[in-house]
Amino acid sequence: QVQLVESGGGLVQPGGSLRLSCAASGFTFSSFAMNWYRQAPGKERELVASITSTGGSTTYADSVKGRFTISRDNAKNTVYLQMNSLKPEDTGVYYCRVLIHSSPGLRSLERWGQGTLVTVSS
Repeated sequence: QVQLVESGGGLVQPGGSLRLSCAASGFTFSSFAMNWYRQAPGKERELVASITSTGGSTTYADSVKGRFTISRDNAKNTVYLQMNSLKPEDTGVYYCRVLIHSSPGLRSLERWGQGTLVTVSS
C-alpha cells in the first residue's frame, strides 16, 4: 500500500550539507503535494518545506529559507531535501509526509515516512 521510505540522514558538521530522499509507492505520486517535517529532541514536529505535485511551487519555514531546497522527480517517485549550511539547531528526525485525499466525503489518508535522523555537530 502507501509507503514512504526515507534515506540520507547522518552526522554532519556545522556548515556542511546533506541530501535527504523519500521514495514513494502505492499511490499516484505525481498527483500530490509532498512535505518535509522535522522533530528536534523534546520539541514539536514542525513543517520544514512543501512542494506542489508538479514541483512548480515550493514553500519553506523561515528558519531554513536560503539554506534548504525541496525538489521532486516524479519519474522516480522521489522527493528530496537538499540541506546546505547546516546548523546544530537543524538536528532532528526528518520525515516526509503526504496527504492523500481521494474524493469528497471520504476520509483523507495521511502517511509518514519512518524518519531519518540528522545530527549536526562538531
